[in-house]
Amino acid sequence: MSVWLWILIVVVAVIIAVFVTAWIVKKNDTRKVSYMMDSLEDGELNFRFRDNSRLNRTLNRIRGIFERRTAVDEAASWSKLFRVMTHEIMNTVAPIASLSDALSKDDSLDVKAGLETISVSSKDLIRFVESYRSVMKLSPPLRKAIMVDDLMERILNLNKSRLKEQGVTLTYQSKTPDLLVFIDESQIIQVINNLIKNAVQASANSIRISAELNSEDRTIISVTNNGKPVPLHQQDEIFVPFYTTKPNGTGIGLSLSRQIMTNHNGNLSLVQSDNNTTTFAVVF
Repeated sequence: MSVWLWILIVVVAVIIAVFVTAWIVKKNDTRKVSYMMDSLEDGELNFRFRDNSRLNRTLNRIRGIFERRTAVDEAASWSKLFRVMTHEIMNTVAPIASLSDALSKDDSLDVKAGLETISVSSKDLIRFVESYRSVMKLSPPLRKAIMVDDLMERILNLNKSRLKEQGVTLTYQSKTPDLLVFIDESQIIQVINNLIKNAVQASANSIRISAELNSEDRTIISVTNNGKPVPLHQQDEIFVPFYTTKPNGTGIGLSLSRQIMTNHNGNLSLVQSDNNTTTFAVVF
């Protein structure tokens, strides 16, 4: 066998080795990126790659960025939660303490009326604690596959006649046919019903629900109403547990709904709120 033939064989072998190595590296890199994206979508930053390549270092930097953002968001959420809880508890306990002290020192005060006031305040505090417990003890979703159209039909049947009596129209439009979701049906009905109830309380007379598949293959159920808009300064607060602007509100409806969506690996967000429309997006 001539020397040139050997050289040709070696060159071909080297070229094949380079292509095979490049293919393996690309396949591994694709798998790493896919794993990272799955982890980020699930909210689990449980990945770290060895710093032996530029791609690995870049992925680790992305992980660090998300970790810092998550820590900041969690700290802000807890700060808002504690602020609202402190405000709510102090508003209830302070009058009880003040009235109890006054009753013990002033015989001229109406003891029965004072005790009735204490009773009402105590029940308010119990109601607040029960609301907190309902948020903290949310059951894990028991999922099953269901067609979105069937889900919406049940929601319309639950609400339509009652809303009609109140002069409110409720409609549904499917923008993508045959949408299928894997959900806890009762919990998602609770989410949609809460958005409908909030729309009615905002003086809406038209509520439109639509469902579609977006470019990222995520199912989006949009709930739009023509009621009073959410003020701009409140739009960052409405999902904070116990934050409410309603006289008899508990402030857990939207926060509980968002927690349900988080447990479904989805999200609930306020997309738009102005003088014309307010739209919430339920994303799976």
